[in-house]
Amino acid sequence: MAASELSCQVSEENCERREAFWAEWKDMTLSSRPEEGCSLHEEDALRHETYHRQGQCQALVQRSPWLVMRMGILGRGLQEYQIPYQRVLPLPIFTPTKLGATKEDREDTPIQLRELLALETALGGQCVDRQDVAEITKQLPPVVTVSKPGSLRRSLSRSMSQEAQRG
Repeated sequence: MAASELSCQVSEENCERREAFWAEWKDMTLSSRPEEGCSLHEEDALRHETYHRQGQCQALVQRSPWLVMRMGILGRGLQEYQIPYQRVLPLPIFTPTKLGATKEDREDTPIQLRELLALETALGGQCVDRQDVAEITKQLPPVVTVSKPGSLRRSLSRSMSQEAQRG
């Protein structure tokens, strides 16, 4: 199966605002595949000859950074698919433009963040399924303190040899 790939790279730099952006992705993949239902096979038993031919098609896959994928057979049109988002932060990351800005100069808080802050204040900062540390430590196995590192090994080896003698 032969395949060709086309990659894209985009880079942008704004020295004035001290910003930079760089992206790279596989834009297009063209591959040859056997075409289903398009094969020919002949056998001539008298002449001891066989003939086999398999049709091929070119599959095209095109991706974009806007989470759109187009797939199909070359010459038959492409089907477009919207790729689901990967697990990313629920809120866009933002930084204030001016750290020492007054309240009037600052941007408004995003709506999603305001809703999360309101939910936290409504809950009072308490977790519904909260457990005390003492309750959690009760569920843990007891801690064995060893005064000498070799003493635990010797006691285990004795008990194992005693078990072996008992059969």
